[in-house]
Amino acid sequence: MRVFVTGASGWIGSAVVPELIGAGHQVTGLARSDASAAALTAAGAQVHRGTLDDLDSLRSAAAASDGVIHLAFKHDIAFSGDFQGAVDADRRAVEAFGEALAGSDRPFVLASGTLGLAPGRVATEQDGHGSGEPSSGARSALPGGGAQGRMATAQFTLALASRGVRSSVVRLPPTVHGEGDYGFMAMSVGIARDKGVSGYPGDGSNRWCAVHRLDAAHLFQLALEQAPAASVLHAVADQGVPIRTVAEVIGRHLGIPVAAISPEDAGAHFGWLAGPLSADCPASSTLTRELLGWQPTQPGLIDDLDKGHYFDLPTKD
Repeated sequence: MRVFVTGASGWIGSAVVPELIGAGHQVTGLARSDASAAALTAAGAQVHRGTLDDLDSLRSAAAASDGVIHLAFKHDIAFSGDFQGAVDADRRAVEAFGEALAGSDRPFVLASGTLGLAPGRVATEQDGHGSGEPSSGARSALPGGGAQGRMATAQFTLALASRGVRSSVVRLPPTVHGEGDYGFMAMSVGIARDKGVSGYPGDGSNRWCAVHRLDAAHLFQLALEQAPAASVLHAVADQGVPIRTVAEVIGRHLGIPVAAISPEDAGAHFGWLAGPLSADCPASSTLTRELLGWQPTQPGLIDDLDKGHYFDLPTKD
């Protein structure tokens, strides 16, 4: 299968590309920089130069492919304050892919998220259907309350099934971990190192689901090859790890105290990360495993933290 992948040189994409190539697919990755193009070439993929804003280019790349995996998102502008701008750009890109693939029965796989789906209980693949209106937990956990727009884009993707697209949505946990990760876990380590204390919001009983990026990459491959139209899939290995447990591992590795941070002080201590870290977002992948036979094989979050590689990384601003 000729597969067009956006975000192909990113944290998850750089695992998805070799997964697809190893399964015998031909991969073309979207690259907006020379560095991304070089990384894709080194991985054995072809390069399509462009950006998410070049909609005609996206349409032509999708039309020339047997399937599309859309991983890219403008995280740089999202977390600098214009989350809605990133959401809008993402929606336009998805609409362009839908136009190119309509009536073809070719697969289109969108990366989405589990954060805020069902605060206080275990979310399933059946949650979040309908209008796309997020819970209050989702609105507070993401910068600018941008979850509503992202959920609406996911609903639009599922609706493409009625237009002859074998569309599916893969929901990723708030942390997709592994060696080289600079996401939430690395940020938490950096905050703990800077503050001299490994903190957790409130009593730390709130839970995060998680997945190793190699397990997530395999699920994207399965979704591309097998997922029925309008499928919602959960790339969840750990159903719910208490944030206090994460803080305890970080504190042990850094040799610093572990302490509760009150809700009033969470913003000053964690910065914008206070919202996501305070969210209770466990999720199940039972239906995904039954549908596609997906079985995570990589280390879970706590075992991965205990490997120590998160504590060798330089911090990023």
